Amino acid sequence: MPARTSAPLNVVDLFAGCGGFTQGFHSYEPTPGEPSPFRTVAAVEFDPAAAATYAANFGESTVFPGDIKKWDPTPHSGTVDVILGGPPCQGFSGLGKEDPKDPRNQLWREYVRVVSALEPKIFVIENVDRFFKSAEYKALQRSKQHGLLRKYNLSQGILNAADFGVPQARRRAIVIATHRDLPQLELPKPTHAKSLKKDQEATLFETPGKQWETIDRIFARTTSMELGPLPDRTAEFFGQGFPGVFETSELHIRRNPTALSLARYDAISPGGNRNDLRGKSAEIDGELVYLSTKSWDRHVKGSGDVMGRLRLGAPSVTIRTEFFKPEKGRYLHPSANRPITHYEAASLQGFHDRFKWCGTKVEIARQIGNAVPVGLSSALAKHIHNHLIREAVYR
Repeated sequence: MPARTSAPLNVVDLFAGCGGFTQGFHSYEPTPGEPSPFRTVAAVEFDPAAAATYAANFGESTVFPGDIKKWDPTPHSGTVDVILGGPPCQGFSGLGKEDPKDPRNQLWREYVRVVSALEPKIFVIENVDRFFKSAEYKALQRSKQHGLLRKYNLSQGILNAADFGVPQARRRAIVIATHRDLPQLELPKPTHAKSLKKDQEATLFETPGKQWETIDRIFARTTSMELGPLPDRTAEFFGQGFPGVFETSELHIRRNPTALSLARYDAISPGGNRNDLRGKSAEIDGELVYLSTKSWDRHVKGSGDVMGRLRLGAPSVTIRTEFFKPEKGRYLHPSANRPITHYEAASLQGFHDRFKWCGTKVEIARQIGNAVPVGLSSALAKHIHNHLIREAVYR
């Protein structure tokens, strides 16, 4: 392993998406006002629009915009301290088909190939919580015993982003692997909790705990902001044109709900959901229209988040890729008769107002929903940095 150094800690971000993981590591400050010790030297992202967003924020020369199977990591051999990445989760997610034969399930093997080639001090894998129950995770563990990961010790567990100051209850599977030349690094302890109890202070938190952050501050700011269209502009990255570049603050996008949708929104109470629509009708274009559906009425015990309003005084539900569709979850504004905007969703994920985005509305929504929350990433950066300082690898 490299000797103690004060040089920047070099990071590679695989399956980088729009850069939530990278943004968290770059925004980490060891002390207030001090620049982050982490520097990204390479990133790989298959989706062109997400790669363009990453390039707009962190530099085009950093990004390989293509299939990870075609990326050669060897130019960075011996220089990388940390590898980050969230291999695609569609084959594991409870929202998808959970197809064990989905070829995307095995992309973690490409992640391992890069780890083997670069031998970082630490690597982090992020995925949906069901990842730990998959056959692919069992194969990853076997690789630790006999294969390419035999030089690493793995710590794994479920982290909730809300436990680290993110105003969003998002549970993620996290694997932290430490090179065998260093003491094993366990997962970080929470910094926040839903409620604080005196007997928890000594065991639950690394530092005195705080209560969960809520959505209130974000919506107090955005509710009075005027909705508008997405600006009409284009940018070029990798020789290809994309809609953009847009700043996060420009994503407070107006939508055009149908009259039926507006009537439904109006009938849903604060904190309510589709159950508020049962038995209710509204006059639309001169006709009396039933606001619920047969399917919703049949499923009395079904999801309580469908057509739900976000609750003030609590973190949001998990921000997914179709947060702009209230029929997909609890994505209605806490009080206004509209779904949350791209701006609000990005803010709940922790992206600052000047973060840059490329792509269509749908592509940007996918980038937002797939991102690692910036606050959770920053907490991992702090945890890793402190470990490397303790072990005199970095000062």
